[in-house]
Amino acid sequence: MASDTGKVKIGMTLTVTLSLAIVLLAPSSVMPATISLIGNGEIPLTIQDFSAVPQSMIEEAKDLARQIFGNHPEKCDKFVNQLLATYLAAKDKDFIIIFNTGGWGWTTLEDSSGWPSIVYGIKAELDSLGHSSLLLNYHRAAYGIQGYLCEILAALSFYPSKPEELALRVDFLTRHLPDIKVILTGESNGTIICDKVMRLLKDNGQVYSIITGPPFWNSATSSGRLLVLRSNGVVPDSFSQGDFFAIIRANLEALFGLSPGYPGRILLHLEAPGHDYSWQYHGVNSRIIEFLDSHFGLKQ
Repeated sequence: MASDTGKVKIGMTLTVTLSLAIVLLAPSSVMPATISLIGNGEIPLTIQDFSAVPQSMIEEAKDLARQIFGNHPEKCDKFVNQLLATYLAAKDKDFIIIFNTGGWGWTTLEDSSGWPSIVYGIKAELDSLGHSSLLLNYHRAAYGIQGYLCEILAALSFYPSKPEELALRVDFLTRHLPDIKVILTGESNGTIICDKVMRLLKDNGQVYSIITGPPFWNSATSSGRLLVLRSNGVVPDSFSQGDFFAIIRANLEALFGLSPGYPGRILLHLEAPGHDYSWQYHGVNSRIIEFLDSHFGLKQ
């Protein structure tokens, strides 16, 4: 009995210690995302001179920052700087294409298998229609222990705050740039952010989304301004469709050297047949081109 009591005390102590560690190591509030220009090493957007931005817009951005981050000056300053930098970079563009990576949320576009070809394919199609585009990567988490903890806690609560932050950014940009269109793109876990932002901005006709391979628990389906791909047109996405048998079989075959491997992975190393998207697949590029042409067409 004493031994069992001791084990219970040890278990409770470990639980409390782990909980305290998470609370102490995790950010005291939501960590601001980082917007980077795609290409040339993905340089984070930033500005030093705010003179080109109306003072009323600066004050509005500060109010939004306090709404999200409260009394955290450094986080608020980062948010304001990036929001206004995005506005200035997008002023002369017709479209903003924002990529939401899968995984832990900090991957560069070039490290996202298949998606560089899709982003540049979207841009090329818009170019052919006469539209100019700004390509951005939305890093919802920072690399490191705090980034891991922040992403885990956010995922466990189904990302309540991160979509709100992106939605506020997009709403700000579309209100101050009334002729611009925003296309939210994403893969795997990043599709959850896109889907939730689209729900938050359902009445904003300037916002569109193209996503591939949403997790099986996400119910997003194509409708109106949202295009959802759960297959590359060749192999159904086992992760997106919840085909656990296909995932287990693929990993057992790979473990025993019975197959050369399948395109598509989750959690970095687990094989997931069909969880693989790129512009080379006709089932991907044809549906995206049809979506873009039907909504936008030639620039007048």
